[in-house]
Amino acid sequence: MTSPAERKKATRKKVASHRAKLRAQGLRPIQIWVPDTRSPEFAKEARRQSRAIARSPQEKEDMAFVESLSSWLWEDGSPWRWDDK
Repeated sequence: MTSPAERKKATRKKVASHRAKLRAQGLRPIQIWVPDTRSPEFAKEARRQSRAIARSPQEKEDMAFVESLSSWLWEDGSPWRWDDK
């Protein structure tokens, strides 16, 4: 039976090996911070911004622009484009 310390050391070794393989493929690790969409503050701010846009004199033009982008992104049924279609 292995001790918790030995298991932790083995896990660190596996992670280091995995990262070394990724680096050998020309990749590098990054860390990004994004808004927590689950937080009440996020929901409150999203509502505030949505209401501000809805009250804007340019609301119709703004929404037409957003919808034109949305239709372009989804025209092939997927928001992701992996080829040069």
